[in-house]
Amino acid sequence: MKYVYPVVFEDDEGKVGVEVPDIPSAFTYGDDMAEAILMAQDLIAMMIATCYEDEGKEAPKPSRVEDIKTKGTVSLVLADTDEWRKLVDSRAVKKTLSIPSWLNSKAEKAGINFSQLLQEAICRKLKISML
Repeated sequence: MKYVYPVVFEDDEGKVGVEVPDIPSAFTYGDDMAEAILMAQDLIAMMIATCYEDEGKEAPKPSRVEDIKTKGTVSLVLADTDEWRKLVDSRAVKKTLSIPSWLNSKAEKAGINFSQLLQEAICRKLKISML
């Protein structure tokens, strides 16, 4: 799922400090602004995925940029929890399934990779792309 949050960027002793005011304890930094933006995207996606989506909680409502009082620079940052999950959790999970014997025989003779086919079908059904 995609989320957009305002992020505060501040010069911090040669680094760029990153704070996401709407997400408790959401702090990181980058060596420069480009890296700080990437770190902000990763931080938001990780925090929303693990602290909210995985817990069945609603993600915090983003503040309006103009309501954030800071000496730093405020910018909106887009984060995608689905893409983040693909990057960090690529472990395989074993599933047991049943299909008719005649279909299994034909599929095996055709050299069908059952795992790959199932992954592709699930992605099509959920309207998501595989990494």
